[in-house]
Amino acid sequence: MPVALIVIAVLLLLLLVLGTSSIKIAKEYERGVVFRLGRLSDLKGPGLFLIFPFGVDRLTKVDLRVITLEVPPQEVITSDNVTVKVNAVIFFQVLDPRAAITRVYNFGQATSQIAQTTLRAVLGQSSLDELLSSRDVINQKLQTIIDSQTEPWGVKVSAVEVKDAELAPTMIRALARQAEAEREKRAKIIATEGEFQAAQTLANAAQVISTQPAALALRYMQTLLDMGSNQNSTIVFPIPIELIRPLLATPVPMGQAAPVAANGAAPVTEVAVPDPA
Repeated sequence: MPVALIVIAVLLLLLLVLGTSSIKIAKEYERGVVFRLGRLSDLKGPGLFLIFPFGVDRLTKVDLRVITLEVPPQEVITSDNVTVKVNAVIFFQVLDPRAAITRVYNFGQATSQIAQTTLRAVLGQSSLDELLSSRDVINQKLQTIIDSQTEPWGVKVSAVEVKDAELAPTMIRALARQAEAEREKRAKIIATEGEFQAAQTLANAAQVISTQPAALALRYMQTLLDMGSNQNSTIVFPIPIELIRPLLATPVPMGQAAPVAANGAAPVTEVAVPDPA
C-alpha cells in the first residue's frame, strides 16, 4: 500500500512537471517563437498553447508593443566644426518575431547601436543652425536610415526624435552675442523705417497745409494748445501777423467789393484791443 501511494505521488509529480513545462500562455501583445529540435516552428499565441517538454521545444517570447529606446548622449562635430553633445529617443516595433530572433542576436541592442552610429553620421553632415532650426528634417532623415537597416530584422522604426543638444559654455556665449547683434540690427532697421515713414507723412502734410494758410494757423494754435495743457508751464511765443491775418480779416458781404488803398496795397483792418485796466 505505501508503495502504491509513492508511485501515485511520483506520477502526479511527473504530470505536474510535464504540465508546467508543456502548457504555456502568451499575452495578447506577445508571440512565442518555438524551436523544435533546433528548427524554427510556427508562431504560438496569443493565449494558451502546448509545447513538447524536456528540451524538445525551446520557446522565446517576443513583445510586439512599441518599444521606447533612449540613445545615450553622443559627442558630434557638425559640418561647421562645432562640438555638440546630442541624445535622441527611438520608437520601434517588432513586426516579424521570427526574423527578430533568427536574424540578429539581440534586436534591441542592435537597434541601439545602429541608432548611435547613424546619429553621429547624420549630424556630422549638418550645421549647427540646421540642428537647432531644422530638427524635423533631421529626425525624418534619421528615421529613414535606421528603418532601412533594421527592416531585415523584422523591426520597424516608426519615429526618431532628437531630444537635446548640449553646447559648450563658450559656444553658448558666442550664440548669445550673435543673437543680440541680430536683434540690434532688426531694431535699427525698424527705427529707420519708422523715421522714413514719419518724414514722408510730414512731407505730405506740409504739402497739404501749404495750400491753405488757414489750416497752417489752426495747426499752429492746436500745437500751442497741446503745449499749454500743463497748468504749471508758461509759454512765451511770437505770433506772426501772416498767421492771424486770415482770422482778422473783416468778412465782406456778397456783392460788395472790398476797399482798396490808393497805392493798391491790401486793405488795413483795425483791431480793437481791450484795455488791460
